[in-house]
Amino acid sequence: MNNKKQLTADETKQILSTLKTRFEKSLNRHKEIAWQKVHEKLQVSPEKLWSLNEMEESGGEPDVVTFDKHTDTYIFFDCSAESPKGRRSLCYDRDALESRKEHKPKNNALDAAAAMGIEILTEEDYRFLQTLGNFDLKTSSWVATPEKIRKLGGAIFCDRRYDTVFTYHNGAESYYAARGFRGKLKV
Repeated sequence: MNNKKQLTADETKQILSTLKTRFEKSLNRHKEIAWQKVHEKLQVSPEKLWSLNEMEESGGEPDVVTFDKHTDTYIFFDCSAESPKGRRSLCYDRDALESRKEHKPKNNALDAAAAMGIEILTEEDYRFLQTLGNFDLKTSSWVATPEKIRKLGGAIFCDRRYDTVFTYHNGAESYYAARGFRGKLKV
């Protein structure tokens, strides 16, 4: 892959094939959506395809989860069973990363999402995702943290245990091998 946030013809063909296969295997996630319409949108959005490829390459398994009629956009979420492997062991944001004196993680969730051209899921997004399946049964995912909590040094994350979605808090500078983040992309 090149550094211009654009895929080669072969990479484009591969990600479109992967997305179509996943779409067809998981019709319960997008009952009223036709692949052809999604495909048409993707064909004219090379930068969005690049972002979807970044989601895929980091283990997110992106899939269409809804269509926003008001903005005429398809919304993709990371739908991997567990928090994406290539996005774990990250603290929450840059301030948290810079506050660590030692044992700094390689990056932070918000900067990693921005570099991929995606947004981190909100708690509401995360709870919606959980209506489509059982996710994060062994891992957890940072979610967008309200400013009030973040100003006090905290950040929030979610997971699913005991057939229930939980929201927790941690210091934003913390990071764990089993905690990553899930993203969303509007196309």
